[in-house]
Amino acid sequence: MKHLRLGALALALSIAVAQPSATAATATTTLPVTATVLATCIVVATPLIFGNYSGAQLDAQAALTVTCTLGTSYNVRLDAGAGTGATVTTRKLSFGVNTLDYTIWRDAARTQNWGVTDGTDTVAGTGAVLPNIHNVYGRIPAGQFSAPGAYLDTVGVTVFY
Repeated sequence: MKHLRLGALALALSIAVAQPSATAATATTTLPVTATVLATCIVVATPLIFGNYSGAQLDAQAALTVTCTLGTSYNVRLDAGAGTGATVTTRKLSFGVNTLDYTIWRDAARTQNWGVTDGTDTVAGTGAVLPNIHNVYGRIPAGQFSAPGAYLDTVGVTVFY
């Protein structure tokens, strides 16, 4: 019996030696990763709040924050607003059928109107690392004696890029 066990052990060892040993293998490749950055802009506006008007000239200021992808050229356009009969040179705040004229300017001296014609009365910019802030300067001229009330308007802001 002892010889039988030794014979079985010798047979098992010879089979194990005759079998090729299993080794670990690897395969490699690369994973392509792509993205396309599209030109895009967003704009956020603070309100243009004139406060109380009593017939004397009244000035106010707001800001437009424009954030565009790096290097994207743009123009900021301000439309005439929602007031009946308004234009980009004379906008109208409304209270029922009553109106109150006002203007919006690109500069603090209030000499450069802000409208919708690129290269003429809009504000140009280029997307940068940080957002661009464009000040909006408003004025209600003196000498308007409209009915008392809360006058409102909504001016459309378009960033064309």
